[in-house]
Amino acid sequence: MKRLMMCAMAMAAAGLMGCCNRCPCHNAKAAPALKTPRLGIDLTGQYTNPDGMTVKDGQIYLSMNNLAAGKPSCIMRITQDDKLEHLIDLPVHPETKVASSLGIVFGSDGNLYVSDNQNFAGKGMGKSRLLRVVFEHGKAVRTEVVATGLHAANGIAAFRDSIYVNETTFGEGDPMDSGTYGFKLAELKAEAPVKVDGTPKDKHVVFTLKTRGPVKVGANGLCFDEAGNMYVANFGDQEIWKVSFDAAGAVRSSGLFTKVACAESIDGMQYDGEGSIWFADFLGNAVIRVGVKSGQAVVVAKNAPGDGANGELDAPSECIRLGQKVYVSNIDLTFGPNKADSKQTISIIDL
Repeated sequence: MKRLMMCAMAMAAAGLMGCCNRCPCHNAKAAPALKTPRLGIDLTGQYTNPDGMTVKDGQIYLSMNNLAAGKPSCIMRITQDDKLEHLIDLPVHPETKVASSLGIVFGSDGNLYVSDNQNFAGKGMGKSRLLRVVFEHGKAVRTEVVATGLHAANGIAAFRDSIYVNETTFGEGDPMDSGTYGFKLAELKAEAPVKVDGTPKDKHVVFTLKTRGPVKVGANGLCFDEAGNMYVANFGDQEIWKVSFDAAGAVRSSGLFTKVACAESIDGMQYDGEGSIWFADFLGNAVIRVGVKSGQAVVVAKNAPGDGANGELDAPSECIRLGQKVYVSNIDLTFGPNKADSKQTISIIDL
């Protein structure tokens, strides 16, 4: 992680992370006016490093990493009046003594699945986990470890009877390999967690990609459209890859969906059910929308790095649309052009 952060900061110093507006979006003709985010939830003094989000029954569930706060990672819910409701703290790793939650998603079994990225917390490779928060009668009652051996568990998505998890790196290399695991719900057992070997050859790996640019951060955001196509973000190369499956769940085809010219990175992604993928551009400090039919990208909101005190984007890592609002997690890390600060926020973009 330290090496990646140094690479990104070196790029910033060289002026390679300039304003996204200097480069055209894919197939864009006339960029619409940028939206101005507002302050949705002020986390300052309570929580830090919000990240993954998912929607269920009209409410947003949120992963609070809490790395900078030194507090337990936890799962929260954003109420309809934009207040935070604490649901459950996540169990620490028995060796590292921390939990480091990023992506979250509900499976078809009604339980919440969580990427516990130990590498993100600086604890090294091979220690990351897939967690399951068991819900009973709408309440989070316990957390189970259902897969181990991951290096950098990140974006997560669910489709039919499976959970898919992005492995942001399989190890150092240039180009660097990363990819996506697929787990059947039936094999995810608390009494016998799945153990992956952390290589592209593991039987659970359904897709791999290579990051060739200077920022060696690979598979990050992950989502599905209603047709069952999977979209995988290559953070460092500003690419979105598309993977299609057959009826049995085997990969039928995969290929580059779009190279997003107006992004400097592609972090957390969410599909809105209405034809658009929304993603956070961490390095570009922006929120971008991509049409799944055209691949055309549009910058929705963007501002210069700062502390986000008035709701400005502040190193966003995830965004999700709910109705006519887009909620943005400002993870606020010292990485690339951003310097972490004490102000911690969730922004809202009104559409």
